[in-house]
Amino acid sequence: MSPVLSRFRKSKGPSEAPAPAGHAIALDSGRAELVLNRLQLLITRKLDGLLQGDYLGLLPGPGTEAGESREYRPGDDVRRMDWPVTARTTLPHVRQTTADRELETWLAIDLSASLDFGTALYLKSDLALAAAAAITHLTVRGGNRIGAVVGTSAEITRLPARPGRKDAQGLLRSIAKVVPRPGRASLGELVNALNRPPRRRGQAVVISDFMTPVDEWARPLRKLGVRHDVLAVEIVDPRELDLPDVGVMVFADPETGRIHEVQTADPALRARYGQAAAAQRAEIASAIRGAGAAQLRLRTDSDWLIDIVRFVAAQRHARTRGTAR
Repeated sequence: MSPVLSRFRKSKGPSEAPAPAGHAIALDSGRAELVLNRLQLLITRKLDGLLQGDYLGLLPGPGTEAGESREYRPGDDVRRMDWPVTARTTLPHVRQTTADRELETWLAIDLSASLDFGTALYLKSDLALAAAAAITHLTVRGGNRIGAVVGTSAEITRLPARPGRKDAQGLLRSIAKVVPRPGRASLGELVNALNRPPRRRGQAVVISDFMTPVDEWARPLRKLGVRHDVLAVEIVDPRELDLPDVGVMVFADPETGRIHEVQTADPALRARYGQAAAAQRAEIASAIRGAGAAQLRLRTDSDWLIDIVRFVAAQRHARTRGTAR
């Protein structure tokens, strides 16, 4: 498991005292490894049901690339007879085929200022890194390649796709070094960074809180879904869904710097806030479904490893029943 996961820190809630400078609460890396191993036991191939596995073909089968010939055995498909070799050796031979085994996965990781926030166990940016680490851990085997584009309010950084665990660990370290900065970022531009240049069919994972206008990123996400299997990892903090009754609270917009004082003791205000938040999340979910993407929600107040396990198990079950995309 990547050592960057041990960087996780507990964020300050509305009623919590500030943590000492430099203090961090580490996630148990041994437990993280154990849970990810449990996740691997649920699959027969690499993230079966979430990714396509070791094969790029949409349907299971022996593959399409020509391989070596071997002598015919009872039960072999006669349509694969290698007649030139059979004529030369006077013994029946069949042509073997090999599958395209190199799966290329690209991550689009949103580290805009809105993710530098959290009122529960983690910051949202911590969960973004956790999701990237989990996906990397489960895909970078057998020569599979993984790359990333990381977006902040200042720029989009492209990290080329490379195979192997060593390069994957370097990728995670590079992602961990990216610091969210104040200002607005464009999620649509970040998703478009995966559309350009065009790549062969693979897996695309968009990790964000999707807190920008849906019209900005919905069309690029649909375009991405035409060519790739897309997974949208939505990161949510509980305070973005409802407000607690704690009196006057001061809110600062991390992207604009604007400050608002809110009287949370007003039940009508809390009700309107909850309704608006529910409508916003419903709109986000609808846009993700419209792109044909799978959706995984990670919350800062829950066990993200268990959430990933449940998600992949559900996807695998749905695909086995023929109901998944």
